Amino acid sequence: MDNDAVNFRQFLESGPDTELRTAEIVEGVIQSRCSIRAFVDRPVSRDEIAAILNAARFAPSGTNTQPWKVYVVTGASKNDLCWRVLKAFNSPAVHSEEYAYYPGKWRSPYIDRRRRVGYALYSLLGIDKRDTVRRRAQESRNFLFFDAPVGLIFTIDRDLGHGSWLDYGMFLQNIMLSARARGLDTCPQAAFNRYHRVIADTLGLPDEEMVLCAMAVGYRDPEAAENRLLTERCGVEEFSTFLGFE
Repeated sequence: MDNDAVNFRQFLESGPDTELRTAEIVEGVIQSRCSIRAFVDRPVSRDEIAAILNAARFAPSGTNTQPWKVYVVTGASKNDLCWRVLKAFNSPAVHSEEYAYYPGKWRSPYIDRRRRVGYALYSLLGIDKRDTVRRRAQESRNFLFFDAPVGLIFTIDRDLGHGSWLDYGMFLQNIMLSARARGLDTCPQAAFNRYHRVIADTLGLPDEEMVLCAMAVGYRDPEAAENRLLTERCGVEEFSTFLGFE
């Protein structure tokens, strides 16, 4: 275990008041994280990204397999990737995901939650649900990483099982929380998945790796309407069953 992790564990063991303060800080970071869809033109250094990934690598994984692989793009490399994916997005060719991120058939309550988020976002942007031109233009902003200075592409080896995908989710959460704790913001993006062939060709991915998702990293634009989107969360009683408690 790294010295930083050992020191933090010792810090937690220093007393109940410290534990309470730590819990408040951690929960504050968790609750303040949200998907940001407009970033300002402010660079993020390689050292900053490396520090975030350094923290994220402590995510748990089954038998310590650590299935994550990350491609970090910025500057000309990011611009080239964005240009190629946008070209594919605007072409008549059909692109499809390599794996099903969403269900083939939607049902309540999931479709209701999905619709509420979509309606809320487009309402903030003043885009009518029938305005297909502006809706598509907004969708295309995904492939610019919403103007964030850094884009992350995550891949996983094809022969790994479902457990490794669960592990990967914890790694992604660690990245988002570590970034938030540093004053940065993120947006996890499944939209890139349709263009996995373009991404693989641009980044030179080996055949055994598949694209899992992408993520924008940077500083939020406080003036952007879309960044005022607040999504609802179900209460604990709606998704939890407590057994054996007094």
